[in-house]
Amino acid sequence: MRTTAVRRTALAASAAALTLLVTACGGSSDADAKDGKNDKGTAGGSSSAPKTPAKALTAAELEKATLAQGDVKDRKVTKAGPADEVPADGVTVDKKECLPVAHAMYGVAQEGSVATTKRKVIDEPKKTDGKKSLEDLADGEAEDALKDAFNLTSTSVALTSYEGTAGPDAFAALKKAAADCAGGFTATVAGTPTKIASVAEEKVTGGDESAAWTVTSEDDGDQAPFKLVALRKEGTVATFFAFNLAAAGGDVKFEVPAEVVAAQDEKLA
Repeated sequence: MRTTAVRRTALAASAAALTLLVTACGGSSDADAKDGKNDKGTAGGSSSAPKTPAKALTAAELEKATLAQGDVKDRKVTKAGPADEVPADGVTVDKKECLPVAHAMYGVAQEGSVATTKRKVIDEPKKTDGKKSLEDLADGEAEDALKDAFNLTSTSVALTSYEGTAGPDAFAALKKAAADCAGGFTATVAGTPTKIASVAEEKVTGGDESAAWTVTSEDDGDQAPFKLVALRKEGTVATFFAFNLAAAGGDVKFEVPAEVVAAQDEKLA
């Protein structure tokens, strides 16, 4: 049956996604990480460095600016737990120039950070009439039902306030790293390596500057796409790391989580 193939694809996608995201959503915290040089490139979005150093949002101000339940239509927004925090020294890469990308994937704040909040934003499941069980559906209907069940996007959102020019510097370092590491690298978290096959530029808008990429992981020849987005508003930088299980099988076109990005951009305005 084709439903068996769909299950196999979904399970393979689950394994690939969990490898990257089992600890990708950290708890609310202050965090320090590696430094990055400033870069005024425009990969993936706009660029508008501030003329004067930005005043960092306090922890309380940042919390008010962070996404909450009801801010994004048809999505559930929850706080990440402190037990899921990924420390800066817990992320290593085989190519040092790629570290800012790995940090962004795991929501690690960069040098000069004042406060960080983290959220998980998950698509609400599509409503069904519930009149038929999976076993009662024809092959085509069952395949579509399974596809819909896995066609949910989960996005990890890290919002960090920075002192002075540290926010623009962190944003610029990430853009440069994404360009330098387009051909891939390997990131290791908690002793588990994940091969990144490629980092490809995407389109996104928002904030004073923004950028986005498709990050493709590879495991035993199977590839899975993830979306990485960065948005800066004055001294605050938001990073978004999203995956969709159905997209790993190639049956669903996986887009940048634009509505989530737009909702966070609006709260920072």
